Amino acid sequence: MMAQVKHDIVDYDKIAAQQSFKDLVKRKKGFLWTITAIFLIAYMLLPILTSYTDLLHQEAFGGISWVWIYAAGLFIMTWSLCHLYVAKANSFDREAQAIIDEYVTNGGAR
Repeated sequence: MMAQVKHDIVDYDKIAAQQSFKDLVKRKKGFLWTITAIFLIAYMLLPILTSYTDLLHQEAFGGISWVWIYAAGLFIMTWSLCHLYVAKANSFDREAQAIIDEYVTNGGAR
């Protein structure tokens, strides 16, 4: 059951002081930094590998070089990371609602 806090006065400092909220923020930041690092490293490797090495210029098959495969992989990675982010965001939303419910249950809303 979700608590409705729309018309109540909410002390956001009390919610922010809850250990469950601090844990949620820590997990969320860790997830966001990790997913950002993965994306940026994979994305920035393309111009680095094509400009300073011949690694991706080798033929993979049928006249297609590895650079095309790597670039296509970036699109797949982007879609995959977006789907992962949406799933995790939904999970974080459920946890945030549980924290609000905990706040209300403990008599936090007036």
